[in-house]
Amino acid sequence: MISKEMEELLKFYNVGLTAYKQRKWDEAIQAFEKALAIKPGDGPSAEYLRRSRAFKKEPPSPDWDGVYVMTTK
Repeated sequence: MISKEMEELLKFYNVGLTAYKQRKWDEAIQAFEKALAIKPGDGPSAEYLRRSRAFKKEPPSPDWDGVYVMTTK
């Protein structure tokens, strides 16, 4: 059984991930920020928040399929 806090975090994370895949950067950013308000150290939410902000500034190509390509190790 998961805690109520974790349920809320997962709800916002999933909303953010859906928005991210649909290129709805503002919605994704808002959802990941809410997830991080619940658990500030959540790595996946922090990473997708960073990516969403970056894509908002410089959107991926029109044929982007949601895959993120790392450019550094």
